[in-house]
Amino acid sequence: MEPLCSPVSSHNEWDPLEEIVVGRLDGATIPSRHPVVTCNVPPWAGRLLGIAAGRRYPRVLFERAQRELDQFIDLLKSLGVTVVRPDPVDHRKRFATPDWSSRGFCNTCPRDSLLVIGDEIIETPMAWPCRYFETHSYRELLKDYFRRGARWTAAPKPQLTDALYEPGFRPPGPGEPMRHILTEFEPVFDAADFVRAGRDLFVTRSNVTNRMGIEWLRRHLGPGYRIHEIESRCRTPMHIDTTFMLLAPGKVLVNPEYIDVDRLPAVLDSWDVLVAPEPDPIDDPLLKITSMCGKWLSVNVLMLDEKRVIAERHHTGMLRALERWGFEPIPCDLLHYAPFGGSFHCATLDIRRRGTLESYFD
Repeated sequence: MEPLCSPVSSHNEWDPLEEIVVGRLDGATIPSRHPVVTCNVPPWAGRLLGIAAGRRYPRVLFERAQRELDQFIDLLKSLGVTVVRPDPVDHRKRFATPDWSSRGFCNTCPRDSLLVIGDEIIETPMAWPCRYFETHSYRELLKDYFRRGARWTAAPKPQLTDALYEPGFRPPGPGEPMRHILTEFEPVFDAADFVRAGRDLFVTRSNVTNRMGIEWLRRHLGPGYRIHEIESRCRTPMHIDTTFMLLAPGKVLVNPEYIDVDRLPAVLDSWDVLVAPEPDPIDDPLLKITSMCGKWLSVNVLMLDEKRVIAERHHTGMLRALERWGFEPIPCDLLHYAPFGGSFHCATLDIRRRGTLESYFD
């Protein structure tokens, strides 16, 4: 039998993009209330959880986000990128383990539940109970990739019992020592807390990724890879891709509110550190009270290759900065995806980029 050639091959954030998974809004449900959820969402979203947890998102939010998502998909296809989608799921259905029960959330952000390292797709052990079975909506894609030669791994399924969460947790205030809601009871991590540069990965420890989760991935990948921790000043850290984004060999974009440039890992000393401009203000009153994300989604860009980058049309300051830095920004609208969890990087999972595994650091 001839060896299979894996359709999955992605080693970094910038090689020429050939195939990508884009999330789906169908069936999205306001996440069930849980301390690990409410500690991370903005206060206004936390109030929404208290009122409407487990219900479908209001139609006005869904329709605005769907229009922008459809335009984004059309743009990717027009640029020659193959787009694949997860199956629709009714996330209102209740499910249970022996220890707890919950309803679901959505499958808008494949970047959270799946991590691509070379020809391997890893299902991640996420800390939000409402996301416990989220990868089921990707199973047809995963089985297809596996049959065609990809490696398919699932990290240990977490128990998510009370032992994983600090009782009575309160996010640290300004000047207080950093603390996280997660204990080290078991490994948990979201894939979106990692970004890739060939043999080097960068991670933020957060309220969905603990040290045990980082160590599990380090051992799983073995000595051929290195994982570097990025220290975040965010009081409620969750996902690296609004904090620290690798754009091209030798170029990294950082959020100056969350990153102290002088405390970046020494391995980045030879790289250009590009400091993101202040995001343009958002005046939409509905977005102000429904966004699940902070203001720095302007950093959440998607690289098509080492030059071309899809970025939010609203954030003109970021578009101009990318041009000054030598990139070719392609403006697109996805502002109304924020109530569902993210922007361009969050909403996608690159499956195949044209390139090979390399080391970008001496």
